[in-house]
Amino acid sequence: MTQPPDDFILRAITPVTHDLGGFKVARTLPSKPHTMVGPFIFFDQMGPARLPTGEGIDVRPHPHINLATVTYLFAGAIDHRDSLGTLATIEPGAVNLMTAGHGIVHSERSPQSERSRGPELSGIQTWLALPEADEERDPAFEHVGRDALPTLDFGGAKARVIMGALWGASAPTTTYAHTIYADILLDPESAVPIDAGADERAVYLALGEASIDGLKMAPQTLYILAPGHAATLRSASGGRVMLCGGEAFSTPRHVWWNFVSSSRERINQAKEDWKAQAFPKVPGDDQEFIPIPEVVRTRSD
Repeated sequence: MTQPPDDFILRAITPVTHDLGGFKVARTLPSKPHTMVGPFIFFDQMGPARLPTGEGIDVRPHPHINLATVTYLFAGAIDHRDSLGTLATIEPGAVNLMTAGHGIVHSERSPQSERSRGPELSGIQTWLALPEADEERDPAFEHVGRDALPTLDFGGAKARVIMGALWGASAPTTTYAHTIYADILLDPESAVPIDAGADERAVYLALGEASIDGLKMAPQTLYILAPGHAATLRSASGGRVMLCGGEAFSTPRHVWWNFVSSSRERINQAKEDWKAQAFPKVPGDDQEFIPIPEVVRTRSD
């Protein structure tokens, strides 16, 4: 983690990189001491990568509780299966929202059609903490196609609203707390305004080059913006920036492996339930699973 580089940046979080064999994941949240930005409690960039012909990503079935996962791709495709019986293929520009609630199991694998030509993989996966009243809600899955997400033209730059309302446009994606999330594609010599409407906001340079209010952004770094500060994103040569944030949570959330909750006891129960295989199975992908790890890399405390 770096020190704040300017007075309108509260913190700049540099990623921890994990090599998953064939592709890398850059993780900026959770981070100590900054666990959340609005409801966002996990922020991963996958790739960009191209895997060898015949291979693919194979994330075996694993559990979640008390959160929602949001998957958004720049390139490639992923088959999502879950314990609700869902089978959905996500492609660039669409969004998969999986609400874990009291417990869900899912897997993520490259489609066979992608494996045959050597899969591309590039995108962002985030987790959203749920408000306490929604933590134990029934699990759900929602796929929103790219054509259903509003795209705004800023004259050389385009922004797709993934969740919430931004620049006068609203995405149809379900939210449980006030949430903003957008994919901003900057052409050379273009700019996009970032307003001050949310309690907490961050910008992240996923690809290319960009600056915010004259500060050159480092790649794969999450910049937490000061509350109330309206800013401008610019790019001289072209870049891709994610904007995320929303309402500040009044109670802390705990993260341990794939579990997020306001209660440590609830996470401990989920650990025991997964060890006992008490979670539901994933139809069509029930022969494998990821066991509880001995060493946990994703945790908040």
